[in-house]
Amino acid sequence: MAADGGSRRRIPVAVLAGDGIGREVMPPALEVVETVGTRFGFDVDWVEYPWSCDYYTKTGAMMPSDGIDRLAEQDAILLGAVGDPSLPDHVSLWGLLIPIRRAFDQYINLRPAKLLPGVESPLRHSDRGIDILVVRENSEGEYSEVGGRVFPGTPQEFAVQEAIFTRRGIERVVKFAADLARTRERRLISATKSNGIIHSMTFWDEVFGQVMAEYPDVEGRLMHVDALAARFVSHPHELDVVVGSNLFGDILTDIGAVIVGSMGMAPSANLNPEGVHPSMFEPVHGSAPDIAGAGVANPIGQIWSAAMMLDHLGEAESAAAILDAIHAVLGESDIRTPDLGGSATTAEVAAAVQQALAAQERTPGA
Repeated sequence: MAADGGSRRRIPVAVLAGDGIGREVMPPALEVVETVGTRFGFDVDWVEYPWSCDYYTKTGAMMPSDGIDRLAEQDAILLGAVGDPSLPDHVSLWGLLIPIRRAFDQYINLRPAKLLPGVESPLRHSDRGIDILVVRENSEGEYSEVGGRVFPGTPQEFAVQEAIFTRRGIERVVKFAADLARTRERRLISATKSNGIIHSMTFWDEVFGQVMAEYPDVEGRLMHVDALAARFVSHPHELDVVVGSNLFGDILTDIGAVIVGSMGMAPSANLNPEGVHPSMFEPVHGSAPDIAGAGVANPIGQIWSAAMMLDHLGEAESAAAILDAIHAVLGESDIRTPDLGGSATTAEVAAAVQQALAAQERTPGA
């Protein structure tokens, strides 16, 4: 549907291209958003920030002291990738990503694992389809800051890392997942390990059962995370919506990305579902320093993440148009970056997506 003659919506979005291939895949994503904005009647005001590992090297911080306040002024955050092999991983994670997620109560990490047309999965029998939606608790669990190290550098040195689970935290992530399941196949699996983790995981299981009692129309099931990981590989076509703790969700979503063809295509959303704070959208491929600068990074993960952002912001038609364009490129052409077995460049894939979007406008009824 084209824009009418009324006033156009303006959407302020913070852009953090970050490091490595993040700087290469971000421009195509911004261009795609601008293309659908022109077609569907909205404009995005990009507010770009240089916060990254390079910024850290120059300043000693991943972002300035007022960084959260600046981001709070935007409707959403579009992130490329952060990480530099010359720095420990925790620098970028705890200096930028986790502070953003927690300051804005982005307690849902949503990651689709969907096998797109024309993409080959490394699994046999993938013709039965893969369409899994993983809901990861994103604010507490195993990734807490509670703990420490004692007697460092001595034979008696030890480390303590506390996992924090709250009733509120579990309830809200399970309810979000159950609501999603209602829009799909009405099946929800909860990743657990209560046979070995006696306190936190039995608590998780109890709260999961209590919440699911409110959803009699959704089939809720507990599955030990190790068995569930195997299920991702052996029977992914049987999985619908999966909910898990911070650590379990993190691991399962990487498996999900690989079985649908490439980490380079995997999008994600860090959501504050109530919209009180901005949500953040990012591909999960990382900064990929081994190919940074070569011009062959797959831009689809970043473009797909931008589509998830538009959908969250209420621009569902534009998000659907982007996904249709991605489907057309992968399903109707042989244009592929090397991670998918092709030889196309980042720019060539981005151009193909733009051409697919243009073709939609030329199609009657599009």
